[in-house]
Amino acid sequence: MSHVTEQIEHLTVLPQSMAVWGLGQMGVGIKTPHTLLYIDPCLSDVLLDLSDIWVRAFPPPVPPDQLPPAHYYLITHEHLDHLDPQTIAPYAKHAPNTRYVAPGWCTEDLLKLGIPLEQIITPPALTPIQLPDSDVTLTAIPAAHYEKEYDAEKGFRWMGYLIQANDVTFYHSGDTLIYPGYIEMMRELPMIDVAMMATNGRDYFRETEGPALGNLHPVEAARLARDLGWDTLIIGHNDQYPFNRITFSSVIAALETVAPRQKYKQLQPGELLYYVK
Repeated sequence: MSHVTEQIEHLTVLPQSMAVWGLGQMGVGIKTPHTLLYIDPCLSDVLLDLSDIWVRAFPPPVPPDQLPPAHYYLITHEHLDHLDPQTIAPYAKHAPNTRYVAPGWCTEDLLKLGIPLEQIITPPALTPIQLPDSDVTLTAIPAAHYEKEYDAEKGFRWMGYLIQANDVTFYHSGDTLIYPGYIEMMRELPMIDVAMMATNGRDYFRETEGPALGNLHPVEAARLARDLGWDTLIIGHNDQYPFNRITFSSVIAALETVAPRQKYKQLQPGELLYYVK
């Protein structure tokens, strides 16, 4: 059994705090006093089926079949590094009671993996919902990767999630750019304590040679954290695939220039951030 497995299983979360484990890319585990959930774990070599460009920089910090069963498994969109069938299939075998939260664009893929329809929740955008049998209030936030796509039946294609529990507010951006109205929308949300932002930049060569859609430039993430008053910024989507990352020194330079007093973190694979309000 991996160290990460044991830590997730045995850690007690005290009042006004939240435990966050980095799982690589945009994957995290989150534990509150009464709920365990995962967001976008990619714990396989699934992208190697596309091209040998997509070699991992490190092995998964925990094998999928050793992820402790969670109450909820959240997916921001259907790309393989977020909805990873080679993670979900072995995980679901030993965690059959987990419920899945995902955009309607992901439903067909989840059904193909054997997830029962009654265990799939498609959350409404910008409407807080209490996740059943948990202490978590969840709000789905529309994202734009690169466009803010919407379908009348499936809803928004790209999502981020606001997680409120135990007096702590955590925001997972999903893959996104800043789109018209995004900053104004974020100002209307509850104050965010910890924000995990996809911050691997973007450029023509990655977009055409990968192809790899990018995300926020470091200066954009720094400005958001500073202007919106976020307490702690987690740099996401910038570790697992060398082809699609930027140097962390460029992230630090942007923060030093734009928001020198901003608290920030890039979680190493399997690393625990224990946040106390």
